[in-house]
Amino acid sequence: MELDISDRSLPVYKALASPVRLNIIQKLSQRKMSVRELASELGLSSTIVLMHLGKLADAGLIEFERDGHNKISRLKVDNINVRFPQIIYPAFDSYTVQLPVGHFTNYQVEPSCGMAGQDDFIGKVDTPGYFMDPDRIKAGMIWWTAGFVEYQFPNYLTKNDKLEMLDLSMELGSEFPFSNNVWPSDITFSINDKEIGTWTSPGDFSDIRGKYTPAWVPDNVNQYGIMKTVRINHDGSFLDAQPFSDVTLADLDPYQPTFKVRFAIKEDAKNQGGCTIFGKGFGNYDQDIELKLYHS
Repeated sequence: MELDISDRSLPVYKALASPVRLNIIQKLSQRKMSVRELASELGLSSTIVLMHLGKLADAGLIEFERDGHNKISRLKVDNINVRFPQIIYPAFDSYTVQLPVGHFTNYQVEPSCGMAGQDDFIGKVDTPGYFMDPDRIKAGMIWWTAGFVEYQFPNYLTKNDKLEMLDLSMELGSEFPFSNNVWPSDITFSINDKEIGTWTSPGDFSDIRGKYTPAWVPDNVNQYGIMKTVRINHDGSFLDAQPFSDVTLADLDPYQPTFKVRFAIKEDAKNQGGCTIFGKGFGNYDQDIELKLYHS
């Protein structure tokens, strides 16, 4: 589950603000349990347990199923990521480009793979040849198991602009047929053929529906990813404000006509769990792949 610092995430924070509900989550992480079983283990009445379960269900953390006359509770969420607002450097001017996820210029992918638009799949699923279909530019979500997808962003820097910092942000997840909330994948980022670093996506999420994912997408396939921001400056590279690698702006040759951005599942990756990129109209962030160039 992906949260941010806004009112829309408050139901989850409120649901977690209870020792009893945290205890319930711990018990449900081991197995599904009925209301009677939970009441017995917690030493509480079934009425009180049902009240706590209702708050967890309203927050999307658990769900119910029936087993005869018993109401069974099970966890829906394996992990929660909280995204804080980005630190902005207002002293710099900037150029910003958002590139739709279907506007890749090079690719080499292996099934399971495919593309989805606002109304349906684009081309045939699990057929790499369709990644060059002209309708790919309408894609709001793409996925593949092995290989890479590459984009070229226009470089608007002029000879009088000094690049001070680069931000690359996108919503990413793993790729598993249908979905798997625990499915780690090592996704490697490269810019201008320079490898920046590798982030391990924890899963391919369908525990809840993506906020912007179209209604036609089935509930049991990947719904959303995690927003990641790679920041590169003169001191190094950072992922979500944490040290990522020693690559600096000087390593990128930033005055080429374009910035070439690649997302790859490498052959020697420890966790080869694929990659899904969510763009505008999909996932939890109504955003395409964004490149921001801060300059003085």
